[in-house]
Amino acid sequence: MLSKVISFALAGLEGVPVEVEVDINNGIPSYELVGLGDTAVKESKERVRSALKNSGRKFPPQKITVNLAPADLKKEGSCFDLAIAVGILKATEQLVGADCSGTVFLGELALDGSLRPVAGILPIIVSAKAAGYGKFVIPAANAKEAAYIEGAETFALKNLTEVIDHLSGLAPARPVAAAKYESGRSEYADDLKYVRGQAAAKRALEVAVSGGHNILFVGPPGTGKTMLARCIPTIMPDMTFDEALEVTKIHSVAGILGGNGIVTLRPFRSPHHTATTASLCGGGNRWIRPGEISLAHRGVLFLDEMPEYHRSVLEALRQPLEDGEITVTRAGGAVTFPANFMLCASMNPCPCGNYGSADKVCTCTPAAIQKYRSRVSGPLLDRIDLQVEVDSVGYDDLASASEEESSAEVKKRVERTRRIQRTRFGDARTNADMGEGEIRQFCALGRESENILKMSFERLKLSARARSRILKVARTVADMDLSEDIRPEHVLEAVSYRKYDNFG
Repeated sequence: MLSKVISFALAGLEGVPVEVEVDINNGIPSYELVGLGDTAVKESKERVRSALKNSGRKFPPQKITVNLAPADLKKEGSCFDLAIAVGILKATEQLVGADCSGTVFLGELALDGSLRPVAGILPIIVSAKAAGYGKFVIPAANAKEAAYIEGAETFALKNLTEVIDHLSGLAPARPVAAAKYESGRSEYADDLKYVRGQAAAKRALEVAVSGGHNILFVGPPGTGKTMLARCIPTIMPDMTFDEALEVTKIHSVAGILGGNGIVTLRPFRSPHHTATTASLCGGGNRWIRPGEISLAHRGVLFLDEMPEYHRSVLEALRQPLEDGEITVTRAGGAVTFPANFMLCASMNPCPCGNYGSADKVCTCTPAAIQKYRSRVSGPLLDRIDLQVEVDSVGYDDLASASEEESSAEVKKRVERTRRIQRTRFGDARTNADMGEGEIRQFCALGRESENILKMSFERLKLSARARSRILKVARTVADMDLSEDIRPEHVLEAVSYRKYDNFG
């Protein structure tokens, strides 16, 4: 007796079809599972056995062979439990009149037959739909996640008994109702109106978000660098459905998706300075999971006190900052994750934090300052478009009862500038994403502006990359001024943000 059921495995952010073949013959009772499954897959035997018995079905005392095809694809996790159970039921003719063709089965079985949620449902359904599959049976706990996939007929069930009754026609289930996406409208705890003073830093922050540029805050402790960084999501445009879908796929695979079924707020990831390269880039023992770089996709990656991070961790940022994606290679293979994020970093100017302060004395030696600054390499600084000084705020400013400009007001201007860029590029890209060809097309300079940039390039000993990034920032500043042309004042402002290119 042979049966075949379809399930799916995850390979990065893509789903790969897996045919679950169950063969039952007379002989010494045994259970063999083949097809390059990991420990969780092989342990499905006991879960499936108990789930069938506790659901009032028989587990055949015969020779059972389960094959997960293709055999050369590594299978990981517990999402094949339901498919294996359905395959056994079909092979033993315990599913009378059930038509399982074209249906994808996903879910982990508890010993009592309940269906437990599994990670990666959303990317699997998206991939399965593209492969021509239209029906899905999944755990009820994954229903919200699947509701945002248009055109998929998804049945979210609580236990194996409901699955059997649905397939046999005794109690057909209703498909999951489609959910309408609404961008996050939650109130943030942080707001720019709570940041006193720091007009120059706020301006730089608005420029950075308007063009999707990376930014570095340098200043003494307690000046508001971290608070400014945490305000970035409050002035970023709301995510579109396509962006939310991208972010949700990553969080679903990582197993950190919340109860809403879809991510509606832009991610803000702030890994501790003890983070390893693997935790930042991605990896894992069982399967390659996305790291902090990918979890920050379409959002913000904040590195507080950047020099305290290990040098190798910081250098791992170079390629993702250029390409907007990261390829993680391990012994089991290579997976490419999206990594289009805005980098925001903060640091002190010296070990004691008071170098250059207007009201505090620095106690560090020149050698100590040089050693501290050299922890951040020149090539990495070269990739940070805006490098901003943040100094202490006076008591009168802190105690002032006057209302600062709120994040909502700044967000309106940011959205206006982003609309200009969408019109220019025809998609959701920002000025920071421009290639050299687009820089030549959209960042042409007049004679005076060109002379200013040339003089700055020579005096500051800038690199070719720094020149390109200055042009991108100047284009953003011009967009904020609703100017078609990049004027000299736009170039001067963009150049003023390159204070630390020779930091070391």
